[in-house]
Amino acid sequence: MAKMNLPNKLTILRVCMIPLFMIFLCVPMGLSDTVVRIAAAVIFALTSLTDMLDGKIARKYNLITDFGKLMDPLADKCMVFGAMLGILVYDGCASLRPVFVWAALIVMARELAVTSLRLIAASAGGEVIAAAWLGKVKTVTQILAILVILLEPLIPLTVCTEYHVLSYVTIAAMTVMTVWSGVDYFRVYGKYIKTV
Repeated sequence: MAKMNLPNKLTILRVCMIPLFMIFLCVPMGLSDTVVRIAAAVIFALTSLTDMLDGKIARKYNLITDFGKLMDPLADKCMVFGAMLGILVYDGCASLRPVFVWAALIVMARELAVTSLRLIAASAGGEVIAAAWLGKVKTVTQILAILVILLEPLIPLTVCTEYHVLSYVTIAAMTVMTVWSGVDYFRVYGKYIKTV
C-alpha cells in the first residue's frame, strides 16, 4: 500500500474537491449567481493550488511514490474535465456554451491522446514522458480560462458583463496552447506509435 505522505494527501484532496466544485454549479441550491460563481472560483483556485504544491513538495523532500506518479496527472485531468463540465451545465454560463463546448472537446481529446501516448511510450520504449514546458503553460491557461469564465461577469464593465471579452480571449489562449502542446508531444514521442 502506498504511503500517504503529504503530496499524496494533497492529490487525494484535489480529487475530493472536484465534486464539491461541481455541486455549486450543477445542483440548484437557491444561491445567487454571484455567490455560486465566487464559491466555485474559490474552490477551483484552491484545487489548482494543491496541484502546484503536491509536485513541488514531492520533489523537494524526495517524497515521490508510484501512487503519486499515477494519481497526480489523473487528478489534474479530473480537475479540468470536472470544471469544464460544470461550466457547460451551469445556466449562468449559457451564453458561452456554443464556443466553450468546442474548446472543452479539444482539451479533453488532447488530454486523452497525450495520456495514451504516455502509456505507449512507457510500454514500448520504457520512457516516462515528463511534463514539458508547453504542457505546463497549457495547464496555466486552462486554469486561468476557467477562473475568468467564472468571475468575469462580476466585473462591472459592459465588455465583461455583456460581451465576455476576457472569457473569449482566455478560451482562445487555452485552445491554442492545448493544441500546440499536444502537437509538440506527438512530434517528440510519436515515434513510439510505430512500434505498437
